[in-house]
Amino acid sequence: MLKMHNILQKYPTIISAACFFFASNVFAQTPPTAPTAPTPPSINAAALYQQHCASCHGEQRTGLMGPALLPESLERTRAPEVLRVIKEGRQATQMMGFGDLLSGAEIQALADWIRTPVVPAPRWTAADITASRIATPLPAGTPNTPLWQADPMNLFVVVEGGDHHISLLDGDKFEVIKRFPSRFALHGGPKFTQDGRYVFFGSRDGWITKYDLYRLQVVAEVRAGLNMRNVAVSADGQWVMAANYLPHTLALFDADLNLVKTYDAATQDGTSSSRASAVYDATPRNSFVVALKDIPEIWEISYDKNAEPIYDGLVHDYKMKEGISKPGFLNVRRTPLTEPLDDFFFDQSYQHALGATRPRKGDGKPSAQVVNLNARVKVADLPIAGMPHLGSGITFAYKDTTVLASPNLGGGAIDVIDMKNWQTVRTIPTPGAGFFMRSHENTPYAWTDSMMSPTAKDTLTIIDKRTLEPVAQVREPGKTLAHIEFTKDGRYALASVWEMDGAIIVLDARSFKEVKRLPMVKPVGKYNVWNKISRSEGTSH
Repeated sequence: MLKMHNILQKYPTIISAACFFFASNVFAQTPPTAPTAPTPPSINAAALYQQHCASCHGEQRTGLMGPALLPESLERTRAPEVLRVIKEGRQATQMMGFGDLLSGAEIQALADWIRTPVVPAPRWTAADITASRIATPLPAGTPNTPLWQADPMNLFVVVEGGDHHISLLDGDKFEVIKRFPSRFALHGGPKFTQDGRYVFFGSRDGWITKYDLYRLQVVAEVRAGLNMRNVAVSADGQWVMAANYLPHTLALFDADLNLVKTYDAATQDGTSSSRASAVYDATPRNSFVVALKDIPEIWEISYDKNAEPIYDGLVHDYKMKEGISKPGFLNVRRTPLTEPLDDFFFDQSYQHALGATRPRKGDGKPSAQVVNLNARVKVADLPIAGMPHLGSGITFAYKDTTVLASPNLGGGAIDVIDMKNWQTVRTIPTPGAGFFMRSHENTPYAWTDSMMSPTAKDTLTIIDKRTLEPVAQVREPGKTLAHIEFTKDGRYALASVWEMDGAIIVLDARSFKEVKRLPMVKPVGKYNVWNKISRSEGTSH
């Protein structure tokens, strides 16, 4: 809740356009306390909101850079914690504290007011989506070749969150090919078509942008929702799926961003709905996999026209084709869970989804679980302490097994899990809690940041995958150093200095020495075309 244009320079704090793990659940849960005193009638909470909050959270509280502040998005948040965050701010986001600007009564008024319904209720229908589409097709006869001289598979897309721009970076020469403005607050990571020509960006306020990397121009845009989590692109490049926090929907588009279908993120009987917390393409499965933040289910939506039919409810024998089925193509196959998933990633086989869960109401502890997508059942709980950021987990070979390594947001540690038995192999200490971890199949090292730590945010820790021991550190004293990505061949690692006067630092992945530095405006994420489309080991998919 801060006026971005007035105070970004004064209060440069961390923002992730790539992966807002806490995006819509702005505040963590705390135990209930006694009811608060009523708001003095002399305080105009609506006016306070417009003055201090609207530029980030939207005039109707539907979300922009900051998440939506609506009763449905705050229902799992305790009142005392809302007060605390307004007063003190929230680490690792642009949310500053207002304790020095507003009185206690004014903070209380704001906290009460954001829990009241918006009137009229914000809506975004299929008709709204269709009407929002903007198409700028290339002229007939446009050459099917890049306008630039570089390896199209070793191109980096750099999201500069500080001033909402994209830089296209040559991964061999480490020179910027083009810099252009983006929609407001990109997040969820850009997604590429398999040929590397097109990239799709998703913004927090619901816009999907299709950009032609060869011809360096936007070719289509559409607003999929009012508060969007992320987008996914199918393996064949024919489908684009958006996951929305607001409204509680998924939106499916064709390759040109024409709306094909919307899905209510709801239980089968329609009695409960949910924010869609993540959608990813499961390329070997020819499907999208979806996590629901408020409903204990994981969904799989196949774009294979020959997909097996779906049987909802109880069926005695699926092989006997009993019961009433629906087509498997573009319909929802539900897997029930015990806890909703916040975020997840796949093992290399794409048989399992490994998901993180918010703190449970009973014991207040976060958890992580393994879901077998073939058997449609949870098969294990992951022994990861704290809130795991599984969206940035990596897998790699270790001795005679394959392991999962994931940052632990509850403290300075990397949890390493054997993926055969789902047991802890080792917990590796780091200087502080981190958010991103990356590696590459051509390097023996894994890199992780400590960006969530107030004292160690300037430190990258390098871990030897053969021994599971930290072997080196890279520091940018006093700055926030985070989010590693590798070149196509794994020879160089690129790190972000997450500041308004930030930079991309190119590091030799063998010596860990700096090779080059490119000034950037808070480069919150960078994505290598080849690593993304090839599902390279150690890169987020």
